Amino acid sequence: MSTDPVRLTARHVPLIERYRDRLPFAEGDPLITLQEGSTPLLRAPLLSEMVGAEVRLKLEGANPTGSFKDRGMTCAVSAAVREGAEAVICASTGNTAASAAAYSARAGIRCAVIVPEGKIAEGKMAQILIHGARVIALDGNFDRALALVRELTDKHPIALVNSVNEYRLEGQKTAAFEIVEDLDQEPEALFIPVGNAGNVTAYWRGFREIGVAPRLFGMQAAGAAPLVLGHPVEHPETVASAIRIGNPARWEDAMAAMTESRGAIRAVSDEEILTAYRLLAAKEGMFCEPASAASVAGLLKYGADGASQVVCVLTGRGIKDPHTAIEHNDGMIIRCRAQMDVLEEAVLG
Repeated sequence: MSTDPVRLTARHVPLIERYRDRLPFAEGDPLITLQEGSTPLLRAPLLSEMVGAEVRLKLEGANPTGSFKDRGMTCAVSAAVREGAEAVICASTGNTAASAAAYSARAGIRCAVIVPEGKIAEGKMAQILIHGARVIALDGNFDRALALVRELTDKHPIALVNSVNEYRLEGQKTAAFEIVEDLDQEPEALFIPVGNAGNVTAYWRGFREIGVAPRLFGMQAAGAAPLVLGHPVEHPETVASAIRIGNPARWEDAMAAMTESRGAIRAVSDEEILTAYRLLAAKEGMFCEPASAASVAGLLKYGADGASQVVCVLTGRGIKDPHTAIEHNDGMIIRCRAQMDVLEEAVLG
């Protein structure tokens, strides 16, 4: 069996080094990396059959901390270190905080994260705590947390590493480069979850930089769908905690990406998200977090819109939110006594 030595080597090169000619970093700049990027683009045979198109899954959960946030965080933290920052801060629903905590630990600088109290998945909180970040649980939602953090960083010399930071988008745009490299062509359509709207903005930036223009279809949870509704949602609610955001920081950029790509922003219900979540795990072998499944839920609900080549972005790994997986599948557990006849019936029956 032959291997492609160029791509094999690329998978071991830190993201900034791999794409330095397209990123705002020079030789000799400090590089804070966990060897992020170069994530798989997996064929999805069942989904392809269901929607009548060639569907691939971009597995961003394969990044070091288990989400796409690492692409932007290597750039944001490297830039912060280059500029002499001794601390970084972010507001987060979980994944940004986990990534910021890990990259700050790697850099040897302090990290503070502001999270909505009681609204963060257990797996993400575990990551944040074990990396040693200072955690502030705010009595308020993500949108309020981000507003306060932006005000705080205007008053103090702390680097803000949310997606309002341009370095975050610069790193995240590299996923678009990889998709085109792996396909050796542009996809006709990209389905992607949308929360704070930085990632869809970054993908469009990346595609434009290399001269391709797939149609972008952004999916929001119905209970947190400000871009679909056309106005902020004061109290966003959804099982998909990573996209539980009512007033996206990149609102205008995301809508411009949808318009320019001839795509659309659409809503999917929690029930549709969970159906896609279970289908991905049970039929495609992919355990993603609920927010990731929004991209596939959108594809299943609205179809491929005439595209024959489709990529769905799975933004984070499922183990980040074990509670949701267990809560919605507890009925599948067969409890039995420690006796052979009972066990035989449980296993074979």
